[in-house]
Amino acid sequence: MTASDAISLTRDLLRFDTINPPGRERDCAHHAGALLEEWGFKVEYHEYEDARTSVIARAGGSDARPPLCLTGHLDVVPLGTRKWTKDPFSGETDGDRLYGRGSSDMKAGVAAMLTAARAFGNKLAGTPGMVLVLTAAEENGCIGSEHLAKLPQLMGRAGAIVVGEPTSNDPLVGHKGSIKLHATFRGVSAHGSMPQLGVNAIYKAARATAKLEAFDFGAPPHPVMGAPTLNVGTFEGGSGVNLVPDAARIGVDIRTVPGMDHTALLARLQAMVGEEARFEVFSNLSPVWTAPEQEWVQRVFEICKSILREAPQPRTAPYMTDAANLLKVYAGAPTVVLGPGEADMAHQTDEYCSLERIRQSVAIYEAIIGDWCRA
Repeated sequence: MTASDAISLTRDLLRFDTINPPGRERDCAHHAGALLEEWGFKVEYHEYEDARTSVIARAGGSDARPPLCLTGHLDVVPLGTRKWTKDPFSGETDGDRLYGRGSSDMKAGVAAMLTAARAFGNKLAGTPGMVLVLTAAEENGCIGSEHLAKLPQLMGRAGAIVVGEPTSNDPLVGHKGSIKLHATFRGVSAHGSMPQLGVNAIYKAARATAKLEAFDFGAPPHPVMGAPTLNVGTFEGGSGVNLVPDAARIGVDIRTVPGMDHTALLARLQAMVGEEARFEVFSNLSPVWTAPEQEWVQRVFEICKSILREAPQPRTAPYMTDAANLLKVYAGAPTVVLGPGEADMAHQTDEYCSLERIRQSVAIYEAIIGDWCRA
């Protein structure tokens, strides 16, 4: 299968409407799985709920060394309110650009991984081999990989991970962790003309928000990832202007760096805003970090340099990936985020991916697989 086949396969994947919500990855997952079976892979599917389907495909394997994991997600975000000038589901091209929802984030990356995998499907007997993990429901919280991480027998082993998220083919060595929570505040309702008879929950939430704005993590910046961050992204409360609000809720997004204890951090935040705030943590994922000096990472850097004609620099991704959950099963596996998409195009109207980067990524993935399975 040639690099141009990856472009054709990207178009095939774009034609499946996997917008999340609702997702409906099943048809796309079975299309990819059928190809992998045809190419010599053993394929299994997992649905954490109806039509939310992930794919786990294996070839090769040896007791001496775990396989290489290549992973990507099948769902995409909604089209947004702005009108598209290109068909978001047909893979139109214009010059070097292939357009479509999910072209960069990240069906081009999945197509390139599948294309590279085809070159090895029947050649990996007796080698460490490879496992492809194509997930459902990555957008909005990495839910699909969270369910997979609870199934170690299904997931098996992996000795290193390549995440095909959009990086313009630059190998990134991790990303920040993420804590997302809602803090709910209760009050006592009263008529708006007699506020002294009530307790205003919005005032409580506002005071907590001001404290959060001034919060000091007390952690030094990471040399590559930078400093941890906190953002209050939503503020809800009240049911009428003439009522004292008896409930309010804020949504908080925290990004952490290696070395930070999430449990201790949440305890500090709770103590600061007070026990009257009820925390509901709905996402809690650790940072992903592999030291750039690590031997396998250095080999990936050399592979990328030989193909891209430019030496990679240690950098990390600004977004979360499924690696945070997969590392719960594949503990200690060195990880790079590396895919053909453009990070700036993710979730944008008229999203596109470079055709040349798709071609490059096939060559990079083939070289990484070959390197792992020869070692």
